[in-house]
Amino acid sequence: MKNHKYIFVTGGVMSGVGKGIAASSIGAIFKARGFAVTMIKIDPYVNVDAGTMNPTEHGEVFVLEDGDECDQDMGNYERFLNISLTRTNYMTTGRVYQEVIRKERNLEYKGKCVSVIPDITDEVIRRIELASDKADSDITIIEVGGTIGEYQNMLFLEAARIMKGRAHDDVAFVMVSYLPIPSKVGEMKTKPTQFASSTLNSAGIQTDVIIARASVPIDQKRKDKIAMYCNIRPEGVISAPDIESIYDVPLNFEKDNISSVLGSVLKLDMTDKPLNFGPWQAFVKKSKAVKKEVNIAVVGKYFSSGDFILSDVYITVLEALKYSAYKLDHKVKLHYLGSQQFEKDPKKLKDLKKYDGILVPGGFGSTGIEGIISVIKYARENKIPYFGLCYGMQLLVIEFARNVLKLKDANTAEIDKNSKNLVIDIMPDQKQKLAEGNYGGSMRLGAYEAVLGRGTIAHDAYKQDAIQERHRHRYEVSPDYIQKLTDAGLVFSGKSPDGTLMEIAELPKKVHPFFLGTQFHPEFLARPLVPHPLFTAFIKASIKNMK
Repeated sequence: MKNHKYIFVTGGVMSGVGKGIAASSIGAIFKARGFAVTMIKIDPYVNVDAGTMNPTEHGEVFVLEDGDECDQDMGNYERFLNISLTRTNYMTTGRVYQEVIRKERNLEYKGKCVSVIPDITDEVIRRIELASDKADSDITIIEVGGTIGEYQNMLFLEAARIMKGRAHDDVAFVMVSYLPIPSKVGEMKTKPTQFASSTLNSAGIQTDVIIARASVPIDQKRKDKIAMYCNIRPEGVISAPDIESIYDVPLNFEKDNISSVLGSVLKLDMTDKPLNFGPWQAFVKKSKAVKKEVNIAVVGKYFSSGDFILSDVYITVLEALKYSAYKLDHKVKLHYLGSQQFEKDPKKLKDLKKYDGILVPGGFGSTGIEGIISVIKYARENKIPYFGLCYGMQLLVIEFARNVLKLKDANTAEIDKNSKNLVIDIMPDQKQKLAEGNYGGSMRLGAYEAVLGRGTIAHDAYKQDAIQERHRHRYEVSPDYIQKLTDAGLVFSGKSPDGTLMEIAELPKKVHPFFLGTQFHPEFLARPLVPHPLFTAFIKASIKNMK
């Protein structure tokens, strides 16, 4: 294992308490100390990737530069560490078993019986070491999805146990555990965490650090109690109370000296590795200092008025808006609007006037689409800054075709294949895959180049002639309508190098302050310390439009 260091992050008691943010924060801390860090997410689902998972159940699908469709925590890793990861950094049960079965069918096991242990666990370890080697990292942080005690992540914990046995001083374990405070009792309870630690012990693993998630900071008395019953040092219990911003987490962890505790477990020499958190601290400080607010309406098909807001579906978009707003000395006040309400009651469109800007994120399917198209029309006619991402651009083109070109039945093949005016149609090279029923990974995925037209909003924002952005879609602007749309005033300011694929559509500044859509997903490249230029241009136009 070449003396490489590995930190496994597991979850105790229950899910949804911030295991991904905890893993990202640990990575950010060690990177700030000068170590080369890479991150791995293990999803225990049998799915080969996250592309076929329902976003309302699993959260946003994040896309990597090489086109891998993965869990939203991969986005957290990239944002917190300001790095780009690859498919080697993402693992699922389906992916592991698929590779073992491929090897067996290809006689790579040379006729021996293939067993879950050691062959599946060996494949898990091989993937972890491969990701570490490819990143040329000093430390690899591996987040094991799910909660301790679940059947589906047992094999991954077994692989971690084996790695610890092979190189004791090179592997450390962190458990993120929840400490409830029953309302009728009013006292923080440690027993669920004790039970989670015991369950982890039954898998042959002794945790080194327990991150104590609770609504309030944990006191020393309970730190000592957890340390005694869970067999760790008191300094290994890290307080993780609820906070306003996830970007405070690395700073809070380091207040409890988490890097020193883990460094001691891993026998890391950090004498010449002082913590350099200057840029991160400046970002966090500025995010808290800004007072002025810009009101942005996010119109999505996965929002339901009056119901719980599924913001995880669009988490990367929402964070990208915040980064650009902070850069421009504003906070962004987000208003989540379900698109179906505008179909049921078109009079509600007038309410959009109170927002400074409107954003439509990506999506799939026909639900709520007519509502979104009516919102786009209202934003265009009333000069409200509009930013459409992927589906948000395709619907922009449909709205323009219907109401400016007067093609009343203009549509996308995704919704109505029989429309006479399919201004958005499927990519020809994808038709065969879909005909075979091969939907997984059948889209245009990952980074593609686009050439920008000078004098456009897009070029002014990027300040360069060519860009690379990440995609996740299978429908494009139909070549049959490009000239008609252009003649009617729609500007395709970004195109593929060969000029066949339309990447950005916009209206000229003299016609509209900001009316722009991208075929790609710019949010995937937005980082806290490096906001995305298109999001910044949109927020700037929205600030100018402030009521």
